[in-house]
Amino acid sequence: MNIFELTNNLITLNNKQMKKAEQRKNNLMTNGVPRYVRCYDNGGETIDCYTVVFTGRYLHKTGGSSWYVGMSSNPFSPQGFGQHGESNTHQPIDKPSYKHLGKKIKFDELPEDCKQLVINDYIDLWDIIN
Repeated sequence: MNIFELTNNLITLNNKQMKKAEQRKNNLMTNGVPRYVRCYDNGGETIDCYTVVFTGRYLHKTGGSSWYVGMSSNPFSPQGFGQHGESNTHQPIDKPSYKHLGKKIKFDELPEDCKQLVINDYIDLWDIIN
C-alpha cells in the first residue's frame, strides 16, 4: 500500500467516525434540544427557580449518582445562581415526586442562559463531539 492509498483509507475512516459521531449527537440532541433532561420551574419561589434533572443511562459514568442543576434565570451572572448537585440514592431528585421542584416545563421554556448551561453539562456528560 502506498502513501496515497493509506491517506485515502485514513480519510475514509475519519469520515465514517465523524458521521457516526454526528448521528450520535443528533440522537442525543435533536435540533439542539437535549433528549435526556426533565425541566422544572418553581415560579420564582426560590433563587434556584429552575431545576433540570439529567436522565438516561449515564449512572455508570457518575458512580451511580443522578445529576441535576438548579439555576436562576441568569446562572452565569455574579448576581445569578447556578448550582450543580447529585443524588446518591440511585434515583433522580424528581422521583417519585417532583412537587418540590415546581411545575414541569419544556426545555425551550428555560431562559437562554439556563439552556446554555444545561447544554454545556449535557455535552460533557454524554461525551458529545461538538
